[in-house]
Amino acid sequence: MDLHQLWTIVSTPDNVPIVLLLFVVPFYAWYGLRQAFANDRLIAQLEADPAMAKTHHRKIQPFKAGWAREVHVWPYLLRIEFLAAIIVTVILMVWSITLNAPLEEPSNPTLTMNPSKAPWYFLGLQEMLVYFDPWMAGVVMPSLIIVGLMVIPYIDANPLGNGYYTYKQRKFSILTFIFGFIVLWVSMIVIGTLIRGPGWMWFWPGTTWDHNRLIFEVNQDLPDIFGITGRVGKIVFGAAVVGGYFAAAAVLIHKLITKTPFNRKIYARMSVLQYVTMQVFLIIMLALPVKILARQLFRIKYVWVTPWFNI
Repeated sequence: MDLHQLWTIVSTPDNVPIVLLLFVVPFYAWYGLRQAFANDRLIAQLEADPAMAKTHHRKIQPFKAGWAREVHVWPYLLRIEFLAAIIVTVILMVWSITLNAPLEEPSNPTLTMNPSKAPWYFLGLQEMLVYFDPWMAGVVMPSLIIVGLMVIPYIDANPLGNGYYTYKQRKFSILTFIFGFIVLWVSMIVIGTLIRGPGWMWFWPGTTWDHNRLIFEVNQDLPDIFGITGRVGKIVFGAAVVGGYFAAAAVLIHKLITKTPFNRKIYARMSVLQYVTMQVFLIIMLALPVKILARQLFRIKYVWVTPWFNI
């Protein structure tokens, strides 16, 4: 273990927020789920004993989705917001005093840093460039992420769980968020920050970043592995594989959605357009870990090779 190298990486002003992210994101995910489970237990108790709404330590009003606690803005909400503002201000003051701003020397076009990394909010995209064509990783996938976030309110028409934490009434949405944001996006940011070293090579935490290290890894396109030659043959073969993946993933997602009675209720409320849109975005999201595993385990560079784009 090269502890000096590890400390140099984690103590760099640019990387300190990423190290904190490793603790803050799991903590607040746990804290939100903790509140959601508490509300689910309370709703279950109120469904079993509706009279409890009058005797509870806080006044509870019934509504369509269940019961909600009535909490006044003053002093409850404003007091918490005021304390939060003070705490954040103190943290930022201590941070600015103890950590130098990540400013470096003026840029030199004749000298490129190694590794040359994007800001942390673009590191996920930079990591995706390892597994996808630059056009896909730099343009298509980010555009789909933005459009997917925009269409969520039109896809998720579930009226339950609005305005309060709940898990039972938002299982599908919560699990999709955990997989898409925490498991995939945050993981790629952490990999790009702490694991990718010189030459964007893979260095496990604690290993020395050797700038003279060379890795001889032969990546092949899937048609080449099967001995398929010719432009037309590669296009047809790749289209068949990608189409097969979409079909298999669609069947798998459909079974997962219709597995529980609650998800079946959501499925029954969705139109054909809503369901197809949701399926397309979920299938594309699942394509990221599939492509990562194909690259890391089988050294597959591209699956579908065409003169216009590669997947």
